[in-house]
Amino acid sequence: MAKAKFGVVVFPGSNCDHDAYHAVKHVLGSQAEFLWHKEGDLQDVDVVILPGGFSYGDYLRCGAISRFSPIMKEVVRHAERGGHVIGICNGFQILTESGLLPGALLRNRSLKFVCRQVHLRVENSSTAFTSQYASGQVIAIPVAHGEGNFYTDQDTLSEIEDNGQVAFRYVEADGAVTDASNPNGSLNNIAGIVNKQGNVLGMMPHPERVVEQLLGSADGLGVFESLLHAITGKQPILS
Repeated sequence: MAKAKFGVVVFPGSNCDHDAYHAVKHVLGSQAEFLWHKEGDLQDVDVVILPGGFSYGDYLRCGAISRFSPIMKEVVRHAERGGHVIGICNGFQILTESGLLPGALLRNRSLKFVCRQVHLRVENSSTAFTSQYASGQVIAIPVAHGEGNFYTDQDTLSEIEDNGQVAFRYVEADGAVTDASNPNGSLNNIAGIVNKQGNVLGMMPHPERVVEQLLGSADGLGVFESLLHAITGKQPILS
């Protein structure tokens, strides 16, 4: 099977980098490299993963310092050339701070750190990150964040919805959108969005933590299988 090359960026304070590396290297079977934040070379990767954690201790504001790392200049160039980028949790925050995605991630409305399993509905299965799911499919993915409350102005929110840029939405197990199913207060229960070009995804839930049945669920594997399919044109044979 053809392989894609993934690069996992490591910032001071990243703590989900090895989870992401394991997902793409050992579960997906693709080539993977760690990319240190001070590097200026993406090593010809096809996909850049900005993992979860607390980059630079989340000082000032989540992702606000990371956006100035040397590696992020190359990540922005990669995205502008059409390269694929996925930001998970803290990575989503970095993408909004870098201007690669609209909006911002605010403190959870509860003002408490939330760590639990949530249900997501796949809103757009036509993206490079969701093609291996069915539109409307409900999957279970864990969240672990203190600032995952997606917010933007009303015009931008309308544009995101109208353009089909919402990739995932927080829902109940039966797919119903409710306030109770929203773990952080995100507008419109938004859990993940793509940019207008469709090559950058930011999502607060952690798909890399549920890629093996040994862990209780493999619902997150579809994100990485979709990327493999987008890069190689090959249909994954894993799930």
